[in-house]
Amino acid sequence: MSHVFPRVLDRELPSAVAAEGVWITSADGKRYLDAAGGAVVVSVGHGDSSLVAAARRQLERTQYVHGTMFTTEALESYADEVAGLLPMEGARIYPVSGGSEAVETALKMARTYHLARGQGSRTAVIARRTSYHGNTLGALDASGKEPLRRPYTPWLGRFLHAPAAYEYRCENPTHPRGCDRWHAGELERMIQQTGSEHVAAFIAEPVSGATLAAAVPCDGYWAAISEVCRRHGVLLIADEVMTGFGRTGRWFGADHWDLQPDILTAGKGTTGGYVPFGFAAATHGVFEAVADVGFTHGFTWSHNALGAAVGSALIQRLRADDLVDRSRIVGERLREDLASALDGCAAVGEVRGLGLMVGIELVRDRGTKEPFPRAERVTERVLAAAREEGLLLYSSTGHADGTNGDLLMLGPPFVIADDEVATLVEKTASAIRSAV
Repeated sequence: MSHVFPRVLDRELPSAVAAEGVWITSADGKRYLDAAGGAVVVSVGHGDSSLVAAARRQLERTQYVHGTMFTTEALESYADEVAGLLPMEGARIYPVSGGSEAVETALKMARTYHLARGQGSRTAVIARRTSYHGNTLGALDASGKEPLRRPYTPWLGRFLHAPAAYEYRCENPTHPRGCDRWHAGELERMIQQTGSEHVAAFIAEPVSGATLAAAVPCDGYWAAISEVCRRHGVLLIADEVMTGFGRTGRWFGADHWDLQPDILTAGKGTTGGYVPFGFAAATHGVFEAVADVGFTHGFTWSHNALGAAVGSALIQRLRADDLVDRSRIVGERLREDLASALDGCAAVGEVRGLGLMVGIELVRDRGTKEPFPRAERVTERVLAAAREEGLLLYSSTGHADGTNGDLLMLGPPFVIADDEVATLVEKTASAIRSAV
């Protein structure tokens, strides 16, 4: 009997014993094509010797030193390097162990910024419906996905939620006309109803990730949203935990729209899955205000050198082989090939995404976009069929109405070869057709 409390409680998990490139091998010798990069995490592939070597070198220098007592060369070097990539002025990096911690940090940064400016009444945070920002209580409260929130509802309810930037099921009555203005108007209405003097921040992913499977907003969305936030003194937090470090074919998702957030969060892709690491980055202006009053916050493993060292190696690897641009190029091909392979499949409503962040929405009726009933467990059937074929996919459910809806997501490592893309497309199409 295992003494592990597993992530999955309804089936036995195989034991992974090796991983290389886009492949994971289990103890029974079966090979799985990691089409999801785990949870859309792995970017430079499994078994990259340069990242492993960077971790080893740092562990031979220092292991654990507390962030209130020391800085390290690895951390200072990483902050200098990553600051130059971020879409913000004079970035200051607060390192943590992952995405949820990064979002918690960002929310507290926003609160402290307004306190420092004598605006302590600004406590409200506006996020979006059907969103995901992490599983700690603050991050979960910002998250707008009902199935994730439902068990913990008595502990939640402080934050507000605007409409999702979800073109396939857009709430704008005149869609696709004027969606940018409609979303901006909805956000402004919420700010005015709450009172701008009470709103601290708006948080959203540049491209919606896990809960909406790579839903890309309309072109004018971010310019319109940014203008509303600036006009009302509301800090804009870009959650780049999934979209950062090349996943969308640019260094950061915000780069597609020249979005310059006040605070940015990163996780997942910071080390490409090699060690837990993430950060919240603040502009110079936010940092200066917070520094004046101090920042009451911290984690045991924040500011750790190991994550920073591997993060630096990750950036060097992305640059050396131009993997960010490869994510863009291969992602375009993957979307086109999937759309072609799934053409005529009545259960596929849409194939969408940017870079190697690709989503497939499954529907009962393509014309009406009616979702499958949750009781049919369509997503689970497709995932099981894919696993049988040695393919690993990522998924989400409940997005259509809080209960129903089936999504698949692909986010393979950027190093995936052309023949492996072909295998991925073939196996994905086969799994969908056999299970639905």
